[in-house]
Amino acid sequence: MKADEDEDIEFDSIDENVVSGNLMDSPTSQLDDVLNEKLADALHQPAQQVILHDIAKIAIEHDPIDLAYAVSRLPSQARVIVYENLPDLNAKIIFMTNTGSNTRLAIFPHIDDKEIKALLEGMPPDEAAWLLDDLSDRRLKRVLDILEPKKAARIRELYKHDRHSAGRLMTNEFFSFHLNTSVGEVATTIRDNPGIDLTRRIFVLNDEDELIGYVPARNLIVNPQNILIRQIMRPVLHSVKVEASRDEVVDVVERYKIPALPVIDDQERLLGVITYERVVEAMEDIADETIASIAGTAEDLSEHDTIFKRFLWRAPWLIVTLCAGLVTASALSHFRERDWFTFVALFVPLIAGMSGNVGIQCSTILVRGMSTGELSHGSRRNAVIGELSIGLLIGVVFGLLSGLFVYALNRFNIHYIGSEPIILGIIVSFGLFGACLMATLLGTLSPFFFARFRIDPAVASGPIVTAFNDVLSTLMYILVAKVISSFFGF
Repeated sequence: MKADEDEDIEFDSIDENVVSGNLMDSPTSQLDDVLNEKLADALHQPAQQVILHDIAKIAIEHDPIDLAYAVSRLPSQARVIVYENLPDLNAKIIFMTNTGSNTRLAIFPHIDDKEIKALLEGMPPDEAAWLLDDLSDRRLKRVLDILEPKKAARIRELYKHDRHSAGRLMTNEFFSFHLNTSVGEVATTIRDNPGIDLTRRIFVLNDEDELIGYVPARNLIVNPQNILIRQIMRPVLHSVKVEASRDEVVDVVERYKIPALPVIDDQERLLGVITYERVVEAMEDIADETIASIAGTAEDLSEHDTIFKRFLWRAPWLIVTLCAGLVTASALSHFRERDWFTFVALFVPLIAGMSGNVGIQCSTILVRGMSTGELSHGSRRNAVIGELSIGLLIGVVFGLLSGLFVYALNRFNIHYIGSEPIILGIIVSFGLFGACLMATLLGTLSPFFFARFRIDPAVASGPIVTAFNDVLSTLMYILVAKVISSFFGF
């Protein structure tokens, strides 16, 4: 690739004042900083020959995996330069399988179909299927047509499954043998097929090709060559169907610590194997999506997009918050002429802040229980009762504390607002109690509401529910204040 000498490429600056012990101060993040600085310096050289020489030197000296992470900070054209200066095809394969989708999207237009074919031939079908997600449908068809037919068929078989299903997570290249196969025959087959990754388990099939057991890889080493694998196999206690969701896969693997999870069809025939490494990747994806749901944004922070585009990512979520704020302001303005409202309005920030935190705590605890599998259908009732009880206790304790504090400030003229201290204390106390109770109800029930409609429960901790919580809690506080004021004749 030719690079224009006068091309202006902007790079992220390196923060040299990272606090020790900070999450951004990990060894891998420091390595990313060093690599990013090296690449930036090389790409800022005026002569093209110096650029390519320096980039090639960096590519040889560093692991392609580290380069795959480091280039995520570079502009698109710089990522292509790094890729093209990797030392060999194997380094390019490792780079492409470990880098992000945006980097692949930047690189694919600059390489031809034959090079993509070479990349795919050097990686397992499951990784190839993920790589092809970043190709257009037209180019995907062209590449598969020129690929070796057997490899193309395996990739197509995986690619037809939903992206978030067990069928897409599994690899359909694995070792399985009839129960009457000897350890020696198994070893020979494995030795003759170096292109297939050896998982930690060798699977055992019966006469109908049904999965009946597995043999740990270590048992192939410690047992005699002539022993049959049926004599050393163990039963398969856990497996998933091909249409199972990735959340189900993660739950099974995480609970039972299964290094290679078999994927079967309705006839108990083995279709594929999900490795522990693939499950870890799925867990990372789930975590990213959960954090985005909680934060109320689909923004990819690793990309150098324009400020306006990043604004558009966040704006839709914030519109709900804006509308909720306007509703609250309208409700407050409706009572502005009332005598009791002059001092009630002063405590709206207190009510909104306390109730908001209470609601987020409830929803976060429940969402965490759902994601880790600690919260099941059977334990849902106890969990709801527990959170409501805690919310009720919080409302009582903090309501009394705030009421007594406000009463004391006014009673001893420390901060006199202009009303009967006892009445003001009662309004704030009961108002905070009502707001906390409302927030607890919303924070407790919203995760189950979203889960019922197959929406990520993490949305319950996001800006939408938070905005509703602010509105309802404030309205509850105003209602309590109006009732108490009317009771005392204000």
